[in-house]
Amino acid sequence: MRRLVIPILVVLFIATACNNGTNGDEAVATENAPTLDKSAGQAFIEDDVSNPNLLQIAAKSADHSTLVAAVQAADLENSLVNAGPLMVFAPTNSAFDNLPEGTVETLLKPENKGDLANILKFHVTPGNYSKEFLKKFKKLGQANDQNVMVEVKGDDVYVGGAKIIASVKASNGIIHVIDAVMLPPTEK
Repeated sequence: MRRLVIPILVVLFIATACNNGTNGDEAVATENAPTLDKSAGQAFIEDDVSNPNLLQIAAKSADHSTLVAAVQAADLENSLVNAGPLMVFAPTNSAFDNLPEGTVETLLKPENKGDLANILKFHVTPGNYSKEFLKKFKKLGQANDQNVMVEVKGDDVYVGGAKIIASVKASNGIIHVIDAVMLPPTEK
């Protein structure tokens, strides 16, 4: 379960599908896409024949640069390339921009790495379910060992209050692009 928690938010990053008005079945690399520090681990091994994994898709999405930066700050890159299958609910950059001022900057500080990892893991679910199939659920068990609620409003699916706006298949799961950052419930 621990390995599943990490791969969560990086995948998240398929928002390119949102930019070009597609149904989310394709991800398009852009010049403004974030770059990964290709230092060590299986997350940085590439070949010319494999389909892209969750991390590779997110890293090529200019709309998920904040998410990729967060995944790097939390050292979760290698988790997002595991065999899976994983579902990553990937907030767009604008979703992060809607958080209270200073929140992202504070979470990216090294001393907040644990809190950041917990939030990112709350965006990852074991499995590989389409948006349509998710309509059958009331809640999902997340990689941080908490549950997130699923709500259907017409044709729209909301997970943790965030609307799924696009979906992109990856070799090790699926990325559901969402319009808000999901914050895990605080434990008292």
